[in-house]
Order: sequence, then structure tokens, then C-alpha cells
Amino acid sequence: MKFKNLMILITVIGTITLGSCKEKPKKYTADWNSLEQVEPAPEWFKDAKFGIYFHWGVYSVPAFGSEWYPRNMYIEGHNVNLHHIEKYGSPEEWPYHYFITGAEDKQGNFMQFAPKLKSEGGEFDPEEWADLFAASGAKFAGPVAEHHDGFSMWASEINPWNAKDQAPGMDLVGLLTEEIRKNDMKIILSMHHAFHSFKQPDEKRRTFFGHAPKTDDPELQILYGQLSEEESKKLWLEKHKEIIDNYQPDIIWQDFNLDAVPESTLLEFLAYYYNRAEEWNKEVVATYKDALNTDVGVLDYERGGPYELKDYYWLTDDAISRSSWCYTEGIGYYSAKAVLHSLFDRISKNGNLLLNISPKADGSIPQKQKDILLAMGNWLKNYGEAVYSTRAWEKYGEGPTEMGSGHPHGEGASFSKPVEGTSEDIRFTRSKDEKVLYAIILDWPEDNIVSINSLAKENIDLTSLQSVSLLRTDAPVNLEYNQEQNALNLPVPAINKDEMAYVIKFNFEGEIPEWNKIAEE
Repeated sequence: MKFKNLMILITVIGTITLGSCKEKPKKYTADWNSLEQVEPAPEWFKDAKFGIYFHWGVYSVPAFGSEWYPRNMYIEGHNVNLHHIEKYGSPEEWPYHYFITGAEDKQGNFMQFAPKLKSEGGEFDPEEWADLFAASGAKFAGPVAEHHDGFSMWASEINPWNAKDQAPGMDLVGLLTEEIRKNDMKIILSMHHAFHSFKQPDEKRRTFFGHAPKTDDPELQILYGQLSEEESKKLWLEKHKEIIDNYQPDIIWQDFNLDAVPESTLLEFLAYYYNRAEEWNKEVVATYKDALNTDVGVLDYERGGPYELKDYYWLTDDAISRSSWCYTEGIGYYSAKAVLHSLFDRISKNGNLLLNISPKADGSIPQKQKDILLAMGNWLKNYGEAVYSTRAWEKYGEGPTEMGSGHPHGEGASFSKPVEGTSEDIRFTRSKDEKVLYAIILDWPEDNIVSINSLAKENIDLTSLQSVSLLRTDAPVNLEYNQEQNALNLPVPAINKDEMAYVIKFNFEGEIPEWNKIAEE
């Protein structure tokens, strides 16, 4: 028996043994032992690879700085503070909630988050949004349900500051999730309000609205995060229960600061979500950046991902823009090619990509953002077999271009940006039955020879290789190959270099041979 097959047998036996000791509970309880019986990354999530969400809300109205405008406008001397004073007045005289209730700026322009449906003469069309996400190749999508500013984008009965009761007059989360589901996509709702409600462990950083003046108005205390700890715990948990019960999200994504949420409250949320999913008879995903672990949720890396292949399944959230997560005037964008290459890098390392777009306050999506998504979707439509329902191989890839930031959010974290790879940059995926290996080449070689060091004689035995082909939109092109000691060389035909990446498909008789890690080291 081959060493690889022996290891698989040992793994299977170990899994069976563990399964007998850790049976899935009939009902999850709010403790670590119970919650660690969940499958944090279900099969559908590993198959999906690519999702879209969007920072769109009250903070989109000023369209300046970033989605942190509500916090920064209260920090004396900050560029956002100076901008706010110049355009609207001092934050004490023109507070953030005026963007919700509506007020005129110094030029007489009425400013308010009040998108209107296209059917009613506005610019917002949730059906068009969902169709765009589907055309981009995303398999899950959904809104930022609540950002740090404490404004709920759904019809909330517990938070007076919500999209139904305020100017939009619509359940925005409900409208969007309905249309997204019609396109056979899973629903992701992201929640960022841990920083709104709870002080970070470093007291100096306060809460999101920590620089805003204190208020005696009970409703404004809710908006500006000025409740007692007990009230904050209750509101944080009840908001989660509300979106779970009303929208049955497939993924609840969390931003940072969960480590400031009382542990009992955090575990109660998880138990409630996983138990409700059992009632719905579906598997769901809860993500985290801090406080949890990979046994109870999916770790999210902000703007990056690990440098190397991980043995747990993870997610990264990144943005289509290099300057802001929400729409701002003069917003800049990464190229479609760079974003697509970042997707290949993430999935080759056992991860998924969650890509953020930035609609305008009126509900329109800028054409440049649409163009990027549609370009990605066109490639995925033609070559998606190398992406969807694949798994990471023993080696994620090779090449000179470093991708990823190496750390998740928190201490030691660093962000990176999507970059375009070169013809020497290759990312691998494999079929789930382990019979097909895909090599995604990030640019076309000028000499029309693809060299893959990872598939050299010293690294892998290719005697069971049945065929090699270059995937094309019309029909695959069969390739000859020459396996040398230091590289596998594949002469490729001179074709129109019109793709953002190229896929070479390796079909094996039986499973892909074991890769010799020791030889390359």
C-alpha cells in the first residue's frame, strides 16, 4: 500500500473514532464543548469560493473619507472633521443622525439616506443588483446588515434606527435577500456592531462613537452606543436573533471586536444560530476575526489571507476599491485581473474570497465596479471548473509574486492589496476526487513555454498522467510535455493573449500522485 493511501486510511479511522466520541448534539448549548461539534465550513461553502457583499448605508451619503466618517467627524482636527465643519457645520450643531433624519448642508442641499426604487423614480433596483452578482460568478452575496454606526438596514422592531422606520421606508435587507435567493445564491449578512456597542480591550480606543458628545435622549443613546453594558449585551444579541429569524442567513459575517463581547453573550449567539439552522435543515457559517476559534467558526483575514496553505478552511474579505469600503467621491479601483488573481491565490490556500463593492447612497452601482465584476464573471463562466467545487492541492503554487498579508485582524495583522501575477506565477487546485490537477497560469509566457517547477521529476511521479490540455472557450487544446529534473515544460500554442489567466488541466489515472515536499526543500 502506498504511503499516501495508508495515511488516508489512518485519517478515516481517526475520523470515525473521533466521530464516536463527539457526536453532533441534538441541541447546541452555549458552551465551547457543545459548539465545537459543529462543522464550521460545510461542503457548500468550500465549493462556493467567491462571494460579494457591499458597504452601503447612511455613511454613503457624505461620500467622503470612508465608511468611518461617522466616527472621524467627531475627532477634532481629523480631515473628516474639518471637511464636516466646512460643508455642514460643527458636529455638535450638525450631528451624524442628521444624515438619517435629513437636513440641509451649508449650500442648501438636502442630505439624507433615502434611496428610492427605480420603479418609483429612483436608482435602486435590488433585482439588478442580484443579477449583477450572479453574472460576476458569486455563489453567495448580501449586504452589510449593520455597520459600526448602529443603523440597521432591515425592518427592526428593537432598533428605532432602521431602514424601514427611517427615510428609506424599506426593509433593504429583505428586498436584497429575496432577489439574491432567486438567483440561487446563498445569503451572507455582515454585522459590524461589536465595535459600536462594546469598548475595545484598549480603553483608549473607546467605542466607535467614543468621541461623540453624550446625550440624554434615550433613542440617540441607542444610536451612539451610550447604553449600559447590560443594555448593550441585550441589544447586540437581540439584533442577531432578529436577522436570524427574519432572513435565515447562510452566513453571518462578523467584523472585529468580538473579544470585547462578553463570552456568555457570544456563545449564546452561536448556539442560537446553529440551533435555528438545524430547524431549517441546513448548514450555516459563522465567521470571526477574533475571540472564537476554527472549531466553532471560519476565520476571516481582512484584505489579504495567509502566505501559505492552511489546514483549516478560511475566508478573506477584500474590497474592489483601494481607497475605501463605501462609495466616496474619487474612489479608486483595483483591476479586474488583480482581483481575479487574488481569488486564485485564496482558493489555492484553502480559502474563499468575499469581495466588497461600494454602491452610491442613491442605490446605483458605478459602471466601473460593474465592469470589474462582469469581467471576473466572464472568466469564471468559461473556466470555472478550475475554481468551483475544487480543493487546495498539497502545494498552493509557485512564482515570484507574493500574495496575502499573513495575519488575520488583530495583533500582528497587516493588510495587502490584490496584485496581478506574472507568467511565472501559478496557483493549483484539484478536483474533489483527486483525479484532476489544475494549474492556473497568471499570465502568458512570452516564449510560449509554460515551466512548472512543482511538477519536476524530483517532486512528483507523472507516470500515471493520462492527458494534459489547455482550456479554451471553444475546445481544450491537447499539450505535449517534457518532465525534466527541475521543471515540467509545456510548449503551448501561440494564441490570442486575451484572457486574464490560463488553465492547464492534468488528468490522471487514479489519484494525483503524492508530491515530494522533501525534494523541493
